[in-house]
Formats: sequence, structure tokens, C-alpha cells
Amino acid sequence: MVYTRRNATEEQQEACQKAQQLTEIYEQFQITLDPIEWEELGMWAPVKVDGIEIASLRDLWQREKSDMLRQVQIKLLEHAALKASRSRSGVKAMIWSPVEVVQPQAFLSLWIITLETDERIPIVEFLKNERRVYEVYQFTKENRHQLTELFGPAYEGEYQLGEMVTVKVRDHHYTGEIIHIIPPGKTLPGRKYASRGYHTISGIAFTNDVASRYVIDCSDGFPHIAYQSQIIR
Repeated sequence: MVYTRRNATEEQQEACQKAQQLTEIYEQFQITLDPIEWEELGMWAPVKVDGIEIASLRDLWQREKSDMLRQVQIKLLEHAALKASRSRSGVKAMIWSPVEVVQPQAFLSLWIITLETDERIPIVEFLKNERRVYEVYQFTKENRHQLTELFGPAYEGEYQLGEMVTVKVRDHHYTGEIIHIIPPGKTLPGRKYASRGYHTISGIAFTNDVASRYVIDCSDGFPHIAYQSQIIR
């Protein structure tokens, strides 16, 4: 829907109605919006969660419901990652990657937020007092039990635990130690990319979709998860 300039009364009525409806939609997502100050800015009023600006009322209202949720997730995941980061102020998140884990888990979802500095920060989304919360995931690479809880029992692959390998991720090469091997499965891990608040969705196809996946610690935060076809030694 395209909004045009109209008289102030009509715009204010529309903003009031849309702010109330948007608040109700986010309540269904178990997210509480801050009060939307539509009286001053109308449809251009910023929508915030815990003081974190998500987008304008106009922008959010034009989205599909699933994208309304994703927009909040992107902002709150980034905020949690930057809060936990060792990086300098002003750094932004560049990539949002959901991690495929065995179910059930104590959290709703696990994401790796990659910053401009290439630091990879794990963030979990979970429910607390029936509201979505985003916090850093305390991961210890030496904790074999934790790895098993996330990815299932270690599997035997062509490469071995403790082996040093180089993996190609997009156009970058990373070298690290294999700390866990995920059994073959037919589910390909989805990837979500984002840059400066925007995101696209894409998948990567491999000729062998039942090959093992390797959890590789490259000393840049949460380990990389790679298919055997991505390992180039």
C-alpha cells in the first residue's frame, strides 16, 4: 500500500489505528513494543522494543507478518551481539546465520551474528516470562557434552576429530581444528545474510546432500559448520 500526504487529522487517525494493530500483532509474536508516538510523527513514528529502534510504523505496516517478526529478530540479535562483542564501538553486524541443531532445546533458535570484524557471536532466542529474549550463548569448544547436545553424537567422517583443515566459506578461507562431526542428513542448513539492517535469503546446494558436516574451530568465535565439499585442506 502506498501512503500519500493527506490532511493531518486523517493521517493521525490512520497512524493511531495502525499503531494499535501493529502492537497487537507483535503481542502474538510474544514481543512487547514500546509505546508508539504516532501523535507527533504519524506513520513515520519509530517502532521500538526496549528502546531499540526497529523501523518506522509505515515501513513495518507494509510488510508481511513473517517479515514483521524477522525485522525485529534482526535488530535484537544484532543488539545482543554488539553488547557481547569485544569490538570497538560503531561496528555493525553483517551476517545473520541460523544454526541447525537437534531438538528439543531450551531455546527457540540459535544464531551466529558475524560482525564487520569477522567476529562470530552466538546468540540464542528464548522465552522468558512469555516474551522473546535475546542473549549471548555461552559456548565452550572443549565441552564435548555441549557439542553433543547441540549437534548429536559425534560421527566418523573422512576427516578426523582434532585434524586441522581449511574451509571455504563464500569467498573466504578459514583454517581451524575439527572439534565435532555431524552425522549425514538430508536437511541443508539455511543461510540468512544481512547488511546494515537488510537481509536476503539464499541456499547453498551440494552434490552430496548426505555428506558429513564438520564443526571447525577457527578461533574467530563460534565455530564454522561446513560440508565436506567445502573443505579444501
